[in-house]
Amino acid sequence: MLTIGELASYAGVTVRAVRHYHAKGLLLEPERDHSGYRRYSADAVVELIRIRTLAQAGVPLSRVSELLQAGGKEFAAAVADIDKRLRAEIRERRRHREQIALLASGDGLALPPEVVGFLDRLRALGVDERIVQVERDGWIPLAAHSPERVAEWTARKRKQLAHPQLIDFYLTLGQALDRTDDDPRLAELADELAVYLDRLADEQGEDHVDDAEIEAPFVTLMDTLAFDAAPPARRLIELLERRGWTGWTKVERLDPARSAAGDRQQGTRSRRPRHER
Repeated sequence: MLTIGELASYAGVTVRAVRHYHAKGLLLEPERDHSGYRRYSADAVVELIRIRTLAQAGVPLSRVSELLQAGGKEFAAAVADIDKRLRAEIRERRRHREQIALLASGDGLALPPEVVGFLDRLRALGVDERIVQVERDGWIPLAAHSPERVAEWTARKRKQLAHPQLIDFYLTLGQALDRTDDDPRLAELADELAVYLDRLADEQGEDHVDDAEIEAPFVTLMDTLAFDAAPPARRLIELLERRGWTGWTKVERLDPARSAAGDRQQGTRSRRPRHER
């Protein structure tokens, strides 16, 4: 005969668990012997192991009692049902683990692998992390709205990255983020970008410069995200407009007349007396 401590030890549970199963009516509580102790038989060990196994499998204790009293076929069917449920839970937990892994990886939480790969490529090329984050924030709504076009867009981006000029473009943008609106270097950067865009358009065609068929509302949204995250970028684009180019997400060559008008307007502003500025 076994003490409660021995019973718990043999079954791999705690004494507290044995008492809990007693309270739930799952395990019969023997009478005390003449010494005042409860003694358990070897059968109690087997019964307790069955209870423990079912409980650890996630079977509610209210159902454990039913299963312990069920016949062979009923018990087998119940076990098969439990196994089916556990497999479903495993699949769900695996999915949760994948989501957690994506969360840990940062970009992958809200972006498809193609975009994550493109962002990683920018980082590998030494592009400023702030520019990478601006790219990432723009891709999130774009990928959510048009997931079927992500592969096409990212393939196009990767093809563009084969040109050293585009890498220089990204690196120059990164330099712009450390400039104030009145920093002379910002105008120099705008000159560099304009030269780059002119050369790229002449060599590859203007279609190569412009992003492919992104809807106007998304262009506005992505520009706003970029300018909010990197305010100097807005000033840089304003300077680019006087050099014949406009746009951040959708880069376009301006009509020469419009560009000239912008130059004249800027010149007029700059000629105003200081007290009127």
